Amino acid sequence: MRDRLILLPGWAFSSAALEPLAELLRDREPRLHVEIAPLPTLERPDAWLDELDARLPLDSWLAGWSLGGMLATQLAARRGDSCPGLITLCSNPCFRSRDDWPTAMPAEVFDAFEAAFQLGPEDTLKRFSLLCSRGAYDPRTLARQLQVSLLDQPQAASAAGLRLLAELDGRESLQRYVGPQLHLFAGSDALVPAAAAEALLACLPDVEVDVLASASHGLPLERADDVATAMLAFMGEGEDD
Repeated sequence: MRDRLILLPGWAFSSAALEPLAELLRDREPRLHVEIAPLPTLERPDAWLDELDARLPLDSWLAGWSLGGMLATQLAARRGDSCPGLITLCSNPCFRSRDDWPTAMPAEVFDAFEAAFQLGPEDTLKRFSLLCSRGAYDPRTLARQLQVSLLDQPQAASAAGLRLLAELDGRESLQRYVGPQLHLFAGSDALVPAAAAEALLACLPDVEVDVLASASHGLPLERADDVATAMLAFMGEGEDD
């Protein structure tokens, strides 16, 4: 296990949403330096990956939730051997559905959400936190926790992140990155269909894919204990070989 792990949050959320998971990881593996890296606040979506690559230290495990996982995937493929491993949480290779990747949010639903954000970002962000908590054991409590960590940033930067959710296609990057990969999905996710796990495994039969039953898109906050257990077990597998 190399001793540095970078966590990237999901779209619209601050580092606070991942802090419970980070604390568990630090407590259980004191040798591991865990850092939560905020997503860029740039207005140009095409500059986000370059900014992360310049800011984040090399030789670090990369992990991310939702959009954070999609960006971690792109960065892992770019860095190759300089990235010891990749972990994604509720992160679909394509967030918005495509003809050749239907196991994603329907295109018309995403487009309506994006239009609503342009008209009323504050209300749309609150709605987003409710969607993230749908399917949780206690959705109301989780929604309140998520709303506390909603990111206060310029609308243009949030819109750029939303564009990335629509445009990123991680399939080629996942195939190109040859390091260890773990992809965790949530069985009751209202934003990333659990069927995406099976579709991903069909494309990449040699990577590790798991679905946590009865969990929402807020998986890293809702089930931080289970996620930390899975992550540390996976990161430690290389040491046992």
